[in-house]
Amino acid sequence: MEITDVLESLKLGKITVSEAKKLLSLYSIEKIEDFAQIDIGRKHRKGIPEVIFAERKTPDEIKKIIARILEKSNSVLVSRIQKNDYAKIVSFAKSKKYKIKDGKNTTTLLIHKTALKNTGGKVGILTAGTSDIGVAEEARLTCEAMHCDAITTYDVGIAGLHRLFPIIKKFIEEDIDVIIVAAGMEGALASVVSSLVNVPVIGLPTSVGYGYGEKGVAALASMLQSCSLGLSVVNIDNGIGAGAVASNIANRVKRQ
Repeated sequence: MEITDVLESLKLGKITVSEAKKLLSLYSIEKIEDFAQIDIGRKHRKGIPEVIFAERKTPDEIKKIIARILEKSNSVLVSRIQKNDYAKIVSFAKSKKYKIKDGKNTTTLLIHKTALKNTGGKVGILTAGTSDIGVAEEARLTCEAMHCDAITTYDVGIAGLHRLFPIIKKFIEEDIDVIIVAAGMEGALASVVSSLVNVPVIGLPTSVGYGYGEKGVAALASMLQSCSLGLSVVNIDNGIGAGAVASNIANRVKRQ
């Protein structure tokens, strides 16, 4: 339906206000000069906030996109900010009185205007090693942007498998809805966790490793070849994707 058709249908009582809002959200695209088209309605349509992939953008472009999004929305994720630009984006956000959530070993920021409430489900996030923390933190920030309670535990890989069992017990006691497992090298932790729990597990392979199967290739292949049912896998270092899928699952559970 075109926008005029939606409005006419609402006027004639053929659709409800709720149905009209849902249809109109499909048209929430805003153009910024000649370099960006932002999806203002994504959070209403999908439950996932707008994400700025900052890796190849200039600081000025990033700032303009942030400002436009926060005119219409309460929060925005900015991922993969270039290290030389990170301080500039933080300074800009502070100058606008925006609130900032950051993470350890990551150049992703969650920028928001008012406090984010944890009204969604619960997501558990594990890493095999400390080298995987940056990607896991990207997933955590995504979960928090989607109003989930993210419970993190790091460095519990299979090199010392006994470290894992108290964490699994804690997750069960916390009634976690879904678990993200970030692991590099051979990526075996995701399969192990999936074999021990009765909730969905999302494997997040990281680009940690060297030699044969380096840069996360072995971890990705291992997770995709897993014998353990209930395990799904996102791309290498895709913390945003893992957090988005996990939060959608957890939030749907919360609504039931």
